[in-house]
Amino acid sequence: MSEIPGEIPSGSRRTTARVRTRDGVHLATDIYAPSTGDGPWPVLLERTPYSRRGTNHADRSLAKPEPRSKPEVACDFVRAGYVYVAQDCRGRFDSEGRFSKYLHEQSDGVATLEWILAQPWCDGRVATLGFSYGAHTQTAIAAAAPPGLAAMFVDSGGFSSAYHSGIRQGGAYELKQLTWALKHARLAPETAADPLRRAALDSADIREWIRVNPWLPGHSAISAAPEYEDYVVEQWTNECFGPFWQRPELYARGYYAQYPDVPMVHMSSWYDPYALTAIENYRALSRGRRGPVRLVMGPWTHGQRSVTFAGNVDFGAEATLDGNVAPDYQTLRRDWFDHCLQQRATTDWLAANVTVFVMGGGTGGRSHEGRLQHGGHWLRTSDWPPPESVATAFHLHADGRLDRQAPNQATQLSWEFDPANPVPTIGGAIASGAPLMDGGAFDQRETARLFGARHPGRALLDRPDVVVFQTPPLDADIEVIGPVTAQLWVSTSARDTDFTIKLLDVHPAGHDWPEGYAMNLTDGILRLRFRDSFERAQLAEPGEIYPIEITAFPTANRFMAGHRIRVEISSSNFPHFDVNPNSGAPAGTHSAPVVATNTLHCGPDRPSKLVLHVMPRST
Repeated sequence: MSEIPGEIPSGSRRTTARVRTRDGVHLATDIYAPSTGDGPWPVLLERTPYSRRGTNHADRSLAKPEPRSKPEVACDFVRAGYVYVAQDCRGRFDSEGRFSKYLHEQSDGVATLEWILAQPWCDGRVATLGFSYGAHTQTAIAAAAPPGLAAMFVDSGGFSSAYHSGIRQGGAYELKQLTWALKHARLAPETAADPLRRAALDSADIREWIRVNPWLPGHSAISAAPEYEDYVVEQWTNECFGPFWQRPELYARGYYAQYPDVPMVHMSSWYDPYALTAIENYRALSRGRRGPVRLVMGPWTHGQRSVTFAGNVDFGAEATLDGNVAPDYQTLRRDWFDHCLQQRATTDWLAANVTVFVMGGGTGGRSHEGRLQHGGHWLRTSDWPPPESVATAFHLHADGRLDRQAPNQATQLSWEFDPANPVPTIGGAIASGAPLMDGGAFDQRETARLFGARHPGRALLDRPDVVVFQTPPLDADIEVIGPVTAQLWVSTSARDTDFTIKLLDVHPAGHDWPEGYAMNLTDGILRLRFRDSFERAQLAEPGEIYPIEITAFPTANRFMAGHRIRVEISSSNFPHFDVNPNSGAPAGTHSAPVVATNTLHCGPDRPSKLVLHVMPRST
């Protein structure tokens, strides 16, 4: 172990070690400790692929919007009486080994924890923290039930099931994995050491390659970085939910019984790819345990907890974590660990089991920055979904109505889904999508800068392959807080196809928004071959009618009087998800795309419906 001088404020010291894993790889590890005193101290562990000495956009506050470096954050915790251990994941930055996204994090994490417990400066208690991938590394460790794990702060990650959300969803593949792969292949140590590899990756145009389905080994934008191409191809071609997806790094659901009963925070946000993950982990790990286990859900995009907007929608001054949930993110985490590990009399910022932001209630006008003023407020409750919420069916009617009355007339609505002309993604629960897509809430209307837009200014509902159902303008507010699902009856002319849903809060037309504002809340997708089981693909019989259920991400929103609740149904959401060629060919193989005629069936015998959790005062 060697001491590294400089860059560290007084009161702290930093040393660097090379922690040996079980297969002999050495991981670059920084240890920040108090410069005086002999310890031992409780330890905080953060493992990251984004540089243990780098800067993460999420380490900021409302008062100090410039992100802070990892060493700065670490030294804050040192001043509070902790040792802070920061480590580069295998194959990233200064660590040895070959990077394979997600798949070494349990063995490497457990080896690191064991190494920490053997050090004289550790008092036998190790807590984990980290954002995004740093959250995935935490749950991978916890699934091994290691001794010494004392608390966790899991922020925007920690797959409950990567197959069901995060890498795949409804059987479709999330293409943010491709944009992430290209970006981080360019940052890999192997790239820095190889000018030819660097040149090949720099010349790759993701806007061209994203349209290729599938990415074949040796013929992709990241072929020059085979370790990145390999895991993309592996994720894409493993289209069924099998052993690949059931390993502990990707599937907390399968290991909940083994998780230590320790204090945990699960945090995410409504426009984050890990919204469903955080809620599923909270629900499973808060049952029958001492904990405490807490859930926090904000209105943010990935990690942007110190701004008031997501996409082109502003949620008001209450929207930030800062000043509303806790003074700031650093204070929230430090007080959590102080309370759990040091029994200090800190403020309990998370006294309620569940702290969630309910969007809606704003003026609906246009802010100085040009954003929709949607508003919102924080709700503290005993569980998720709120125990008083009521699962309520909103039925789809022949005339496009969406209401609580079941239909008395049968109808069918059809559209042509052409894989060469998919519905473009406009916002949603997206991270790492640049330069192709942005997360957050937007008016569902094409713009000139939108990837895949063919008719700037056109609302998505005006596409011939989008079917719309909506309520009349509401007479009173309706507050929806909880899971969102659609139970549909469908058929197709093809052997396989996709069905998508999108839930929207439709603001009425007014001075600031002459055509109204159709704000996306959440969406979902189902690949029809997985209608009965994700474990086994079963192609469709053309023309046969099937009942399906599409799970969207959960949400919390107040639909104001005068607004409409809308659901849009189609067959693509690109480039959020890969486009189904409708051919029925296995994932990862080339096939000629087929134009499918897809049909939605509604009526007394086939009651297609949207199921929302409605709060009692609006039932």
